Amino acid sequence: MVIAHYPDDGRPARWAGAVVAIGNFDGVHRGHLKLIERIREAAEQRGTVPVVLTFDPHPPRVLRPEKAPPLLMTLDQKAVTLEDAGVAGLAVVRFSTAMAAWEPEQFVRRVLVDWLRASEVWVGADFLFGRNRSGTFSLLRTLGQQWGFRAEKVEPVRYRDFIISSTRIRRLLTEGRVDEASALLGRHYAVSGEVVHGQQRGRLLGFPTANLSTANELLPMPGVYATLVSVDGQRWPAVTNIGVRPTLGDGLATTVESHLLGATLDLYGRTLSVAFVQRLRDEQRFADLGALTQQISADVAQASRLFDKLSV
Repeated sequence: MVIAHYPDDGRPARWAGAVVAIGNFDGVHRGHLKLIERIREAAEQRGTVPVVLTFDPHPPRVLRPEKAPPLLMTLDQKAVTLEDAGVAGLAVVRFSTAMAAWEPEQFVRRVLVDWLRASEVWVGADFLFGRNRSGTFSLLRTLGQQWGFRAEKVEPVRYRDFIISSTRIRRLLTEGRVDEASALLGRHYAVSGEVVHGQQRGRLLGFPTANLSTANELLPMPGVYATLVSVDGQRWPAVTNIGVRPTLGDGLATTVESHLLGATLDLYGRTLSVAFVQRLRDEQRFADLGALTQQISADVAQASRLFDKLSV
């Protein structure tokens, strides 16, 4: 994937006449994937490339930082997920208070026309842009006719009786409902980072863990989860604890610790991804280490049965 930043970079040569999808794409959920499917089809018909245009920082961080939600993924994770979905280019627009004051026409002319020279622009049904979010899809279509690009939109994707959105996925994750979040994402929710040294309490209990230092802003609700841990292209079933380890008396910062099932690896300093499959239980305080060890054994057995059913 080719990544270019506005206004710092020039337009990549391959992007001339690109078909562009605009949005925040936080989580790259099934609604976003429908939009990506449309630009891929349109780009193939035109003999050009599909490009996603997104914003960094996330606009709410600039406009109302006190109310800005935690993001579902880092920019790096977003780029990888978009590339896996078949996107050829990622246009990252540096959002600022100055840009927030642009009239809709100014954004279209500077970014979509002068910089990208887009042939088509696709957006979601609720897309608004420009100063005070005054730009609508109808205005985008009119400006497209004026500046020589086609504007199209896609309707929301529904799951059961509600519309899929990043907001709903955030709520599900904070409630620990990772399996439902996966249904909206189209894949398991994952966090990634570097394995760092912990206190090695798990190893002393017979269940060594990989302690993850992650830049992801949103962790699922504290508790114990069946997870899939990926590193260097390999994947292992695991049990992951998110919390403060109350039985061990730490009670300080929240940790993300994963015990791999059937594998003993030296993971220190390596980058790995933890994908959340199913919540097993709440984090809890046990009377002693023996009771904790017994419960961890039960967690491992429960996760193993789950993964046997899933053929992982």
